[in-house]
Amino acid sequence: MEGYRKYISLIFILNALAAFSINYGTQTEESGISVECSEDNYKELITSSDYILPLKGVNEQILYRKGYIASYNKYTKAPNWVAWHLTKDHLSGTLKRPGNAWHEDSQVPYPKATHNDYKKSGWSRGHMCPAGDNKWDGEAMYDTFLYTNVCPQHPRLNSGDWNEIEIACRRWANRYGDIYIVCGPIFFRKEHVTIGKNRVMVPEAFFKVIICLNGTPKGIGFILRNTEGNRKKDLYVNSISQVERITGMTFFPSLPEDISSKVKNKADIKLWE
Repeated sequence: MEGYRKYISLIFILNALAAFSINYGTQTEESGISVECSEDNYKELITSSDYILPLKGVNEQILYRKGYIASYNKYTKAPNWVAWHLTKDHLSGTLKRPGNAWHEDSQVPYPKATHNDYKKSGWSRGHMCPAGDNKWDGEAMYDTFLYTNVCPQHPRLNSGDWNEIEIACRRWANRYGDIYIVCGPIFFRKEHVTIGKNRVMVPEAFFKVIICLNGTPKGIGFILRNTEGNRKKDLYVNSISQVERITGMTFFPSLPEDISSKVKNKADIKLWE
């Protein structure tokens, strides 16, 4: 299994956005990605371009953090996707959410999301990579409070069903040792609601896909509408292949075909619980 795990350690390839199902804004410049990487983590992530491909026809700027990787879209002022490797060790720290931690991302251009955009908007700052997954390191947790890691999210979804799935992911990482997660917003082709003077785009829905390669490989996906929601997790379950069709993204393409088929084409929450 180590031979399989090396293909995706912390790296996720997402490509081919399907124009018929989803709209992330018009691409007005070359579609190549730009990479932001600190000197401290550059050597660790030098091979990332071998594993992460640009989305087709979608603006993105790849941002490397200590605890996650984000693809940022300057037109939506939100991430296209956020990916991370959640290990049991990352859950064992004692760090707590810091006060006044929210901050703008200096690595992305203006206009961009700010505190004032969310203030009195009626929408919560919905973490993609949650602070609770980064109790292992202060910098990693602080990075989760960047506005490039959040989207406008219905307050009851943020504190309810989305949070419940985050908690489930931590339970699964603790049980199985580690899991790989990719999540992000879904923007359907329609006129979008925006918030603030910087016009931060409000997603119509969110996706999350998870795979575990320990023991029998398995995968699961979730699609949640950006509404208050109050349902059982299994009512949001989709296979990863179904999430790919909805988002137009391709997840974990470096997996061998037999493993890919197992984790992408079947979704049974009972296998996780």
